[in-house]
Amino acid sequence: MSQTTHSPDILSDLVAAALKAGADAAEAVSAHRASLSVGVRNAELEEVEREEARDLGLRVFIGRRQATVSASDLSDATRQRLVERAIAMARLAPEDPYAALAPKDRLARAPHLDLDLHDPTERSAEALEAAAAEAETAALSVEGVARSEGGHASWSASEWRLVTSHGFDGHHRGTAFSVGVGVIAEKDGAMERGGESRATRHLSDLPDAREIGLKAGERAVARVGPRKIASTTAPVIFENRVATQVLSPLLGAISGPAIARGSSFLKDRLGQLVLPAGTDLIDDPFRPRGLGSTPFDDEGVAVERREIIQDGILTTWLLNTASAAQLGLQTTGHASRGLAGPSGVSTHNLHLAPGAVDKAGLMAQARSGLLITSMFGPSLNGNTGDWSAGVSGFWFEDGQLAYPVSEVTVAGNLIELYVRLIRGSDLEFRGSFNAPSLLFDAVAIAGK
Repeated sequence: MSQTTHSPDILSDLVAAALKAGADAAEAVSAHRASLSVGVRNAELEEVEREEARDLGLRVFIGRRQATVSASDLSDATRQRLVERAIAMARLAPEDPYAALAPKDRLARAPHLDLDLHDPTERSAEALEAAAAEAETAALSVEGVARSEGGHASWSASEWRLVTSHGFDGHHRGTAFSVGVGVIAEKDGAMERGGESRATRHLSDLPDAREIGLKAGERAVARVGPRKIASTTAPVIFENRVATQVLSPLLGAISGPAIARGSSFLKDRLGQLVLPAGTDLIDDPFRPRGLGSTPFDDEGVAVERREIIQDGILTTWLLNTASAAQLGLQTTGHASRGLAGPSGVSTHNLHLAPGAVDKAGLMAQARSGLLITSMFGPSLNGNTGDWSAGVSGFWFEDGQLAYPVSEVTVAGNLIELYVRLIRGSDLEFRGSFNAPSLLFDAVAIAGK
């Protein structure tokens, strides 16, 4: 997908038309996405999905009133109706004292920074089918795997452009390649699911399909025959693949909108210790080929590498323009939005810096406890930090895996748990949020 996918004048013309129609300020966004995904089951082609979408979004401001509209038709007539509808909606909207474009002095000065997010390779349906089938075949070759839930592979390319009435014009584009498979293992009539998938910006970074399939099969087989365990309090380790799920409530708790509403269990913790001393949580929008990399946020604001938590201390809220204004602060470049609706907030490439010992070292340190490899149904009281989740994984004794377990719930208060976490060294950059395995010394476990 080339940089010239969108006419360079459509968005500028849309903004100009909105101003002419009565808007005091306006911004227009365009998104173009092309994708192809293929699914196989039992070596037979099961589905092929193609998508080609071009969309426009327009946000207008009349005083402190705002409205957003979007369309997938780029014709002149549709764009004219888009402007008319946005203006009419804004005039009827309630006043919002924090509604505004991002401050001009906060806009990105290098909005076309190349972060190597785009791979010109375009995978054919035949190549995707072959990769999905190879992953499935490898998974089925693992002894104990009974049947396949299907293999899949995909390719996608996207481009985003933002133009504002106060002079910002930036775009970025990226690609994604993925392969994955799910299988069911069976032993003595008991069945367990297992799977593995990976996604990367560049095809050359994608792990071998056979390797992905073997991991899926091995994972399923290892989980067969789980036991129930009695309720107890014991050390718990969250494997690196799921560790971000216990950290994700922290992000919601430091988001500007939550702080502005006063509905956050960390609302009084800015500048205080929230993770153990020596622990850093880093957001880096500039990582080459990162799945969350971007040269600017979704309001055109400059982004920067930040230690959101430095030496265990919470250093910042995650702010967009509106929540920053409400709190009397400056946006931190974390605005996130679609084509319609006001901005929310999100991080870019976030990771928890690793510790000194690997997962085996954490198990040896804990001696016995629960290793969690999957989570579901988390529950959170956003005001207090009380948290629980259904989990499955493995019980370990004397630092060694003993047997799989399922139908278990873990629970605790995140404020208390976070300051006791011990980081493993096994950090892998698999997505836009990554963490090593995490050990908590004493967690309530509800079993049979």
